Amino acid sequence: MKKQSNKIIVLVVLGIIIASLKSKAGSLYASALNFIKIKEGGLYLKAYQDSGGVWTIGWGSTFDFDKKRKVLPGDTITQAQAQKWLEMTTSQDANEIKKIVKPYLNKNELNALISFVYNVGISAFRNSTMLKLLNSGADKKTVANEFDRWVYDDGVKVQGLVNRRIAEKKLFLS
Repeated sequence: MKKQSNKIIVLVVLGIIIASLKSKAGSLYASALNFIKIKEGGLYLKAYQDSGGVWTIGWGSTFDFDKKRKVLPGDTITQAQAQKWLEMTTSQDANEIKKIVKPYLNKNELNALISFVYNVGISAFRNSTMLKLLNSGADKKTVANEFDRWVYDDGVKVQGLVNRRIAEKKLFLS
C-alpha cells in the first residue's frame, strides 16, 4: 500500500512540474500572441482574402493545420482551432528564430521578431538584411530600422503594415 501511495505522490509532483514548465513556456510567447492578435485585425472564423489576395483565416493563418493544406475559400474554423494554429505557428517561428539568430535576444526582441516572422514568413526573414545585421553584431537601432523596409504588399505601401512595423520596432527597442 505504501509503495502505491509513493507512486501516486511522485506522479502528482511530476504533473505539477510539467504543468509549471508548460505555463512558463506559454507565458514566454503570450505577449507575442496578443500582439499578433491585435495586429492581424481580429479573429475571422471564415476564410477571407487578405490585401495581397491570399486566403486567410483565424488570426492571419494561411495554412489549415487540421487538413494539412492552404486555406481555401469557404473554409471555417472555431476560435479554439484559431488559437491552436496561432500557438503552433508562433512556437515554430520562435524555434526557427532561435536557431538562426546568433546573438542573445531579450523577450521583447524575440516577441517583435515572432510577430514579424508570423507576418512575412521564416524564409523571408532567413534571407533578410535584418537577420544579416543581427548576426553581424550591428547595433540594436540599425537592426530595428530594418522593420521600416517591410511595409509593402505586391509593391504597394500598406498603412496597416506601416503601423504594424512601427509597433514591432518599438517593441524590439524596448
